[in-house]
Amino acid sequence: MKVTVIGCWGAYPAAGNATSGYLFETEQFKMLVDCGSGVLSRLQQFIKLDQLDAVVLSHFHHDHIADIGPLQYAFLVQNTLQKTNRILPIYAHDEEQEKFDQLTHQFTKGEVYNPNDELRVGPFSIKFQKTKHPAPCYGMRITDGKETAVYTADTSYFTEFVPFAHGADLLITDTNFYKGMDGSGPGHMTSQEAASIASDAGVDTLWLSHLPHFGNVTQLKQEAQDEFNGTIELAEEGLTWGR
Repeated sequence: MKVTVIGCWGAYPAAGNATSGYLFETEQFKMLVDCGSGVLSRLQQFIKLDQLDAVVLSHFHHDHIADIGPLQYAFLVQNTLQKTNRILPIYAHDEEQEKFDQLTHQFTKGEVYNPNDELRVGPFSIKFQKTKHPAPCYGMRITDGKETAVYTADTSYFTEFVPFAHGADLLITDTNFYKGMDGSGPGHMTSQEAASIASDAGVDTLWLSHLPHFGNVTQLKQEAQDEFNGTIELAEEGLTWGR
């Protein structure tokens, strides 16, 4: 399994970058987790759009779904040009029915996941954890049967994420605030909180993502190192884990 950061900024993309988007790949399958602002443009630096097999969404905030509309147009254009009829499945919860319904277009189809059940998407098995966020949002534990990555999606800190992330090879965390700040209102974590989950869960590698637009983001990594002794990376476009 290979994981690549396509976008890593919170709220809106920094110049030339994108908000949340992560590409999960095996040799035969390519799955995008979240599709925020700028993701469609940046994704094409890594794969052709017609190589994408599925999309899975954590929630319906704009910085996680803003490029779904352009992606739907992309599949319309590519199917027209190539004279094909390929449908892209987009998996999401349906707790906001009107927003879920918009996932279905001419060549995309909204597929409901039940967060209480394991979801199978190609070679990947996905389990879900409801997060603490103003909108219904679900973190994901994704495995190809050999390696496991956990994505917190958007959340403030809570202890249930420790067993959910236990033993993961890679943990991708919402790290939108610095040590000592309180992110519980907007529903995000600090560097210290993200690192404490990594430490308590015994993960191998921690990626700090969903980055803030204030302060010096390299400080996030320094603060996390006080809590977690494993490998820590500050997310950036093209950061890759796995083979």
